Amino acid sequence: MPRFAANLSMLFTELDFMDRFAAAAKAGFSGVEYLFPYDFPAEEIKAQLDANGLTQVLFNLPAGDWAGGDRGIACDPERVEEFRAGVDKAIAYAKVLGNTQVNCLAGIAPKGADIGKLEMTLIENLRYAAKKLEEAGIRLVMEMINTRDIPRFFLNNTSQALEIRDKVGSSNLFLQYDIYHMQIMEGDLARTMENNLAVINHVQLADNPGRNEPGTGEINYRFLFEHLDRIGYQGWIGCEYKPATTTEAGLGWMKAHNAI
Repeated sequence: MPRFAANLSMLFTELDFMDRFAAAAKAGFSGVEYLFPYDFPAEEIKAQLDANGLTQVLFNLPAGDWAGGDRGIACDPERVEEFRAGVDKAIAYAKVLGNTQVNCLAGIAPKGADIGKLEMTLIENLRYAAKKLEEAGIRLVMEMINTRDIPRFFLNNTSQALEIRDKVGSSNLFLQYDIYHMQIMEGDLARTMENNLAVINHVQLADNPGRNEPGTGEINYRFLFEHLDRIGYQGWIGCEYKPATTTEAGLGWMKAHNAI
C-alpha cells in the first residue's frame, strides 16, 4: 500500500504551523508536505520533523505573492529572474529538510498573453530548474491543476504536461498527479496513472465534489489505492484535502479505505 503524507497547509489548520507536525505523527502519518516552508527557518522545521519521526516529502518552489493571488510564476516571461532565485532558495531548504523532490506551479496565464511565449517561458524555466535540482540530488515535479478552482491555470491536464516534458527534454522532470484536479479535468484516472507511471513521481488526493476527504464524494478511492499498489507505484500520496468538519473527525477514511 502506498505511503501517505499529511498536507499541513490543509490539515490540522486549527493549530499553529509548527504544532501540526506532532498532530500529523499522532494521527498516523509518516510523512508531511505543505505549500511552502519559506516563512520559517529551515532548522526549526527540521527540528519538528526529527522530533516526530516524519519524512519531509514535498514542498513547492517559491510561487510569487500567494496572498496577492499568484499561483506560480514559471510561465510568466516577466519574472524569470525571480523564478531562478526561487530555485536556489528551494534547494537550500531541501538540503536542510532532507526532501528529495520539489514541485513547480506553472502559474496563471495573464489575460491577453501570447500562449506560445508563455509555453516557451515555462519550458525554459523547467529546463533550468531540472538541471539545478539534479545537481543537488533533488527531483523536480510539475503539477496540473483544474481551471475551475484556478481559472486560466496554465498547466491543466496530463497530455499537455507530457508534451511540455518532452520539450524540456530532462530526465529529472516528473509529473505530480493530483487525483482531485484530474478527475475534474479529464477523468480516466486509473488508466492515466498506469500508462504514465514511469513519469509520475508524486500523487495527491481529495474527493470530488467538495475537495474533502476520501469517501465524501464520487471517487472510488478503495479501488484507486489497490490499483496504485497493483501497478507498483512507489511514491508518496499527499493528503491535500479540506476536512469536511475537522481533521481528526475525518481521519476515519484511512481505516475505511485500508490506507493504514
